[in-house]
Amino acid sequence: MAKILSISDKKISVGLHVIAWIIIISIPFYLNSAFDSSDRHHLYQFYVHTLSAGFIFYVSYLWLIPSFFLQDRKVSYLVILSGLILGTYFLTSYINDTILFDSVQNAKFQEVMKKLTEDNNIRPPMKAFGIYNHILVSFLISGFAMGLGVMKKLKQNEEKQKELEKEKLNSELAFLKNQVSPHFFFNTLNNIYSLIGIDGSTAQESVLKLSKLMRYLLYESEHGETLMSHEIDFMSNYIDLMKLRLSSRVELQIEFPKDYTDFSIPPLLFVPFVENAFKHGLSYRDRSFITIGMEIEDDQIHFYCENSVGQRGRVDDLQYSGIGLENVKKRLNLLFPDQYDLKISNNEPTFKVDLHIKKLTT
Repeated sequence: MAKILSISDKKISVGLHVIAWIIIISIPFYLNSAFDSSDRHHLYQFYVHTLSAGFIFYVSYLWLIPSFFLQDRKVSYLVILSGLILGTYFLTSYINDTILFDSVQNAKFQEVMKKLTEDNNIRPPMKAFGIYNHILVSFLISGFAMGLGVMKKLKQNEEKQKELEKEKLNSELAFLKNQVSPHFFFNTLNNIYSLIGIDGSTAQESVLKLSKLMRYLLYESEHGETLMSHEIDFMSNYIDLMKLRLSSRVELQIEFPKDYTDFSIPPLLFVPFVENAFKHGLSYRDRSFITIGMEIEDDQIHFYCENSVGQRGRVDDLQYSGIGLENVKKRLNLLFPDQYDLKISNNEPTFKVDLHIKKLTT
């Protein structure tokens, strides 16, 4: 898709250049014909100087600036540009003073002008003015080309940075999918196996939920976007399967919204917090609790998660489960710059997460 857009942009750019040149060439010719001017000499001179300026612009924009100026070879750039300006000056002077002059003026007028300049040892005053004018215009044209070249380079750098950020997001998402989690699937399958002889219907339902989780991880999350309803279903199925191994000592409260207008979000955005709560919030000796909820109002998403900190959760790496809460913050920064507020507090014996996100798509 990016390559197609790039090709399309190039075609548009070439088309705009062609249209600009058609306008530049057509308007002076039209005005000269409209005023019924028989003197085409100045019109031809205008075209020569315009083509000279165009040549300087394209050589600077397409070659000198990207190959020398933007590569920190500024001395070489100035030397070649100076040679280009002087070369085009002598070429345009030769064309205007020799070829066009011979084709437009009559021989007698040429002899008179030649004799006048030789006898009085003078040079046409416009000659000196012409070189200064040419240098000034040429530097303005090359400066304009430099500005466009620098802007193009900055745009390319910005697009490259965005591509790198996108690749980073994709790699983090792939890592996240791998972390949800071999141990989780292994324990869930063991729990389902134990249920088969005790409660067959619950075992069948658990297998179905596990298959939905795997389908979501393998297929739906590949596109970089999913529906909010699918994300909530994923978390609900995940929590239901985690319930299979909870004891009566764990108080679990889950509250997800039922009535809302569906919209698109990045996948697996809230799962690290849910996984973290179950990984570090359970105790097999003491009473413990997990509270997970979400509210959706207008253009705001409010996700909250609170859990007790079990004995095995009182370790220094509490905030590095899954892809790590620090990586979750980085992902939020890339996905929702200046559009979210995340507060995490780890005051034993309670761990709290409070996340507000402004919806970017509806």
